[in-house]
Amino acid sequence: MEEEQQKFEKGYKAPRESVVETIKSVRSSDINGYGRLFGGRLMEWIDETAGLAAVMHSNRMVTTAAVDNLQFKAGVSLGEIVVLRAKVTYVGHTSVEVRTDTYVQDVETGIRKPVNRAYLTEVCVDKDGRPVPVPYGLFLETENDRAEYEGAKLRRKYRKLRREEGF
Repeated sequence: MEEEQQKFEKGYKAPRESVVETIKSVRSSDINGYGRLFGGRLMEWIDETAGLAAVMHSNRMVTTAAVDNLQFKAGVSLGEIVVLRAKVTYVGHTSVEVRTDTYVQDVETGIRKPVNRAYLTEVCVDKDGRPVPVPYGLFLETENDRAEYEGAKLRRKYRKLRREEGF
């Protein structure tokens, strides 16, 4: 506990400290004409969950700046339980990257099957919506944390290239 307090005081937080898990039950208002969860509704849930993880890390208000690698791997049906799990993977000067994994959880077994993975860039903002520095760096505790961080650096590089190309 004392070690955690020292890291916090020195301006670092570990990815595990930002983990947010959101659980949703798919209702009729969430379903499209094909009987599946609206992709836009899932995107809304992903955005909310990622934003909360960024807030947990930064203790600042955030706004979504980019969504990378949003892939739909499976459909979700009426009545199913959706679990969204988000955590911070990278911290820049004013931005925080968050990985959000979405699962359908079997009610009887508790087994989770992957539905979606997305990486979102959240920017810390002040009350006027202007970018402000992220007050905490990222303390990488595990090999997985380091691998996610390295992947985030590549995604950041490619986002910058796309912006330069006008996308």
